[in-house]
Amino acid sequence: MKKKTDLELTPDSFSRASTLWELMAKAQHHAQAEQLVIAALPESLAKGTRFVSCREGELIISAAAATTASQIRFRQHEIMEELRKQELFRFVWKLKVKVAPQRFSERPKVKMTPLSNENARLLKEEAGHTKDKQLREVLEKLASHVRD
Repeated sequence: MKKKTDLELTPDSFSRASTLWELMAKAQHHAQAEQLVIAALPESLAKGTRFVSCREGELIISAAAATTASQIRFRQHEIMEELRKQELFRFVWKLKVKVAPQRFSERPKVKMTPLSNENARLLKEEAGHTKDKQLREVLEKLASHVRD
């Protein structure tokens, strides 16, 4: 029988958890760096922009739209000047902007508009003339959504 995995963090299981701690520390470091980058961007360009990485003096950020990416490239010197004031980005010499559309976007809420009394009356009348039982039920259900 297969042994059940132990997910409990105890002092003796710390060696297995060290990778998790390292990963959490890297994630926090990345989040702090992203906050600094977003703060250095002009307010109009900050929305939809994300920090990707910074290696060997090359800062890589992604923008949700090509127009935002172009504006960031156009203003890269002032953005890098602002970033170099931070200790973490002191040696940044190149800015690369990639376009990466957002994967998930909020869907607009569907607003149900009720039918007018006249339209509801027409639907009921049409339901009375149809021979198809399922279509009649659907038309009657639609007609029940009347504005009060």
